Amino acid sequence: MLPKISIIVPTLNQARFIEETIQSVISQKYPNLELLVLDGGSSDGTLEILQKYSDSLTWISEPDNGQADAINKGLKIVTGDVVAYLNSDDIYTPNTLLTVGQYFSDHPDCQILTGKCINIDENGLETRALIKYYKNFWLGLGIDKWLTVLDYVSQPSTFWRSGLTQSIGLFDTRFRNAMDYDYWLRVTKQHKLNFVNQYLSKFRIYPTSITSSNSRAQYEDETKVASRYATPLQLWMHKIHAEISCWIYETIMNRK
Repeated sequence: MLPKISIIVPTLNQARFIEETIQSVISQKYPNLELLVLDGGSSDGTLEILQKYSDSLTWISEPDNGQADAINKGLKIVTGDVVAYLNSDDIYTPNTLLTVGQYFSDHPDCQILTGKCINIDENGLETRALIKYYKNFWLGLGIDKWLTVLDYVSQPSTFWRSGLTQSIGLFDTRFRNAMDYDYWLRVTKQHKLNFVNQYLSKFRIYPTSITSSNSRAQYEDETKVASRYATPLQLWMHKIHAEISCWIYETIMNRK
């Protein structure tokens, strides 16, 4: 029997992309789906789009304290056996939910599952393929301890059993740019990171997205996270990798 999957979508003023995000979830017609959108008080037409899909999802619009806070609110509300969050400018690839649901059904010991991810630009065209191949390499190795050196887990392609909310806790709101990285490290201290060799999502990168506009802050947060779990050698390796990665983002990938 396929598990119930709950998808949490945190959003704020993303009317430009959110309808495509919603469509990528509901068009899969997964038989046991819960879709919850948590809006932080948008003023750009997002609410009109959510109202349009009220028959297919549940939505709440109220002020929050940022993305992690919205996700945590969702984790306290949803009722699925398997949960994930999808940012309101990212999308799932076709058949993702069936792939994930079947995997958890076939592997009852699996607590967390991740897959591959494609980076796309604001027009939906693939970009930064090198990052995709780089992450795929580390995912294929299947060695969780390398997570303290670099974050090769793609957030929109990651799903976990809802029971982890009780055993691991909620997302740490102190790490606004790396709360997902902190969560993966907390989980993998106790559970194996399972990997399905399929592209499950598309992650959108554009000039005003967090990844493009805030890369330095993101890497600083990731280093703070890594320092909580890494050995001195792993932390040194993490800092070297972060500096190189940040330099690549700032001097090459974001160059116009």
